[in-house]
Formats: sequence, structure tokens, C-alpha cells
Amino acid sequence: MHRRLPPLNAVKAFEAAARHASFTRAADELHVTHGAVSRQVQMLEAWLGAPLFERHNRRVVLTEAGTAFAAEIGAALDRIALATARQVERGRPRLLHVNALATFTLRWLIPRLSGFQRANPAIEVRLTTSNVPLAHLTEPFDVAIRGGPDARPGHVAEPFLSERRIPVCSPTLLRRLPLAFPEELRQHTLLHAATLPRVWPDWLRAAGVPDLTPQASVTLEHFYLTLQAALDGLGVAMGPERLIADDVTAGRLVLPFAGPALPARSYYTYVPEARSEDPAIRTFCGWLGAAAGRP
Repeated sequence: MHRRLPPLNAVKAFEAAARHASFTRAADELHVTHGAVSRQVQMLEAWLGAPLFERHNRRVVLTEAGTAFAAEIGAALDRIALATARQVERGRPRLLHVNALATFTLRWLIPRLSGFQRANPAIEVRLTTSNVPLAHLTEPFDVAIRGGPDARPGHVAEPFLSERRIPVCSPTLLRRLPLAFPEELRQHTLLHAATLPRVWPDWLRAAGVPDLTPQASVTLEHFYLTLQAALDGLGVAMGPERLIADDVTAGRLVLPFAGPALPARSYYTYVPEARSEDPAIRTFCGWLGAAAGRP
């Protein structure tokens, strides 16, 4: 079917002028001159055979015909823009912005992320790390991974990985200086994280040796640095069991004691409510739960 269409540049100029009720603001939007918009609108009016605007001193007002035409044209241009965007995006990976805790990212997420990418080549994860609370996080995200449960208005929170803390060290350290009972920590160096100053005192109290004084103590700025120091044989760290599981399995770290284990905050996904039904986000969160062994 042959379509009888008006000049499309004139239609664009008219639609912008109708939205702004101004030829000047329409010109700014379209990056043309005021005179160019005026000429395009006049061309469209001549093509339609009806005035679309009433011209006043510093403003324009839609006529009855202009109002009816603008309602139809605006919706049509919106549909064209949406169809164009979908076509442009077809075949491109969907970008998924994930913001996660630094230690969790280094010790758990990155070693598993290649599995997600192989299974979901149409989703490209853009991963950033931050330890700041969500309330103070300024950059936009699709999924944030933090401890929980926390009440975050406007977000959907779901747990996917539980956690506990227990002493951990390298097998090389144990061969040099055996460690079978909590009391023997007196002969060892304890590795502390400045961000978690109460972890060791709480564990020593739970183990029945609250007044134990170690051979030495080393405090490091971040928690992941204490784990690296433990891997290098510097001392004994308080390890989050789920984040060191790969190292324990590979024999790079060992758990010298069967317990006690301190309860720790579980890992949660936080998703903005407006995006909670997004298929890519649901796929990623579902994968996290499967990777964590959640039923």
C-alpha cells in the first residue's frame, strides 16, 4: 500500500514545537535555527492545507487541528524511536551493572563469573566494587551485593549465601608451628582487619580463651589483605568460610579448628524495585543462588 506521508523533517519540527509551545525551544532541541523550524512548520501547514499554530508575539498556540495532529504524531514518533532503539540493541550484549563488596568480589564472585558469561553470552556484566552502604552509593546499579538483611526502601532484597567466620592459616605455617588447640594461638601472630576490630576478641571469647595474648598482632586496612597475609604464611586470620572454601579445597589454606564459628551477615542481592522483573537481572540473581548452592 502506498503511504501518503508529509515531509518527515517538517513533522519532527512541528512535533517539537508542539511539545515546547515554542519555535525557539524546538530549534534548540533539533539544533537548527528558529527560522528553520518556522519554515518547516509553514511547509507542513501548506501540505496539510490547515493552520497548526496561532502565532502570537513571543509564543505559539496549537489550533484545534494542530492539537489533534500533535496527539497522533507524537505517539507515532515514540513508536518509531522505540522500534529503532530495539533494532540498534539487537545483537548487542545487555549491560548489567553489578556493585559488590571488594572481598566478596575477589574471593568468590570473580572465580565463578566466567561460568555465568559462558552460560549467558548476551549479558555483559560491568562489575564495580565498593564497601560503602547502599544509602551512600552514588553510582547507579542493577544489582548490588551487600550483607544483610537490611531494610532498603525502594529495593528488593534476597539472600543467596550464608556465612560464618573461623580461624584460617596456611599449611606452611602449621608445619612450622603446629596449632591444635585455641590456647596455642599464644605462639602465633593474629591477623586483624581494621574494618572488623571485634572479630578476634569475639572468637577468643567463644573459644574459652578471652584473655589470650598472642605472640604478635598485625592489623591490615582491609579484610581481603588479612586473607592474603594468611595465604603468605604471615599469621592466622579470621576467615569467612564461604569466601575461603576454594582455597581450603585447593589446600592453600587450612582450618586448624573445627569450631567455634562466629555467625556473620549473609550476602544479599539488592535490586531497585523498578527493575526487579528485568529478565537479565533475574537471570543473574538466579545464577548467584545456584552458584551458592541455594535450593
